[in-house]
Amino acid sequence: MRTTIIAALALSAAVAQAAPYIPSSGKQVIETLPRRGDPVQQQLRSLRAELNAKPTDVALATRVAQRYIALGRSETDPRYLGYAQAALAPWWTQAAPPPQVRLLRATLLQSTHQFGPALADLKGVLAAQPDNAQAWLTQATVQTVRGDYDDATASCAHLSNLSIELITVTCIANVGTVTGRSVKSEQLLDLTLERSANAPEELKEWALTLLAEMAQRRGDATMAEARYKRALVMAPNDSYLLGAYADFLLEQKRAGEVLTLLRDQSRIDALLLRRALALQQQGGEQKALAADVKELGARFDAAALRGDTVHQREQARFELLLRRDVPTALALAKKNWAVQKEPADIRIYLEAAVMARDAAAAKPVIDWVTRHEIEDVTAQRLIRQLTTGT
Repeated sequence: MRTTIIAALALSAAVAQAAPYIPSSGKQVIETLPRRGDPVQQQLRSLRAELNAKPTDVALATRVAQRYIALGRSETDPRYLGYAQAALAPWWTQAAPPPQVRLLRATLLQSTHQFGPALADLKGVLAAQPDNAQAWLTQATVQTVRGDYDDATASCAHLSNLSIELITVTCIANVGTVTGRSVKSEQLLDLTLERSANAPEELKEWALTLLAEMAQRRGDATMAEARYKRALVMAPNDSYLLGAYADFLLEQKRAGEVLTLLRDQSRIDALLLRRALALQQQGGEQKALAADVKELGARFDAAALRGDTVHQREQARFELLLRRDVPTALALAKKNWAVQKEPADIRIYLEAAVMARDAAAAKPVIDWVTRHEIEDVTAQRLIRQLTTGT
């Protein structure tokens, strides 16, 4: 799902359950804090001080929360999402807060895979504001992740009269790529992107990333790489894009390029995982690999103590490919599948089933791929391995 990649978004009570991280030496850098002189941080401090003085000013609170959410996405820092939730505290537990608050609450809830409550909030927003384009788009995204493709298509359709063409077509293509309409969806999105030169850069980058993934899934590595590189020019620090391109490079056995790409990205769990996979693939740096595996294990253990299940897909990859614990990986892939059904979720489930030599365990996924005519050369290869042994 093209959303913020989160290490954790936990309330203080949940955080208290996790064991503290103790650095190995006093010279170890634990975190780099934003500079106090940073204009963005100065503005946020000013807004926060204003909100502290007027905590029930809904317009101010939503403005502060929106800024924190945007910063959380650009910096891939879950703390900012926690700050956004804190800004909405006066309304957070209300059954039906003001629509602008409810939409932001839905955004934060879906970020932690609380899809049911998020959809309930979005339904409430749309009942009050049926022309809210952001609510329709967020709802379509969540429905697609859950595999509710008919509902997602209907939500995308509402955007046609409420937003620019690129948003509508990207929304529809995101559904089409997993419902047997991948080629036509890719062609339409590519054409729409080419004639959307004046669209915001972040929207063009979103469309390009989706197009790159489409090309990758149908096996066109040259086209996929060209699109990934174009997107990276627009958003070189986008963590979702970095992870997707790193996966592409790993698929192409280009581990050295992954290590260069992710040189300064170890703070983000999903990117640290890919760096470890690159070290494993490249070989020769066993000490660095062991350190990354140990760090990832500690992070996943801490998440488990918090009751955080957001990264079950990544943890399944960690257990399967780095720890070689196939039963645990398959169990995690099954749990993840119960929550979300994106192409990456299909792939890790099938990979775990192949390594477990358990075709029966993969039947729900195989049936899903067949029923929805999902076009993915890697998924089809894994299914052949499970069903025919070739």
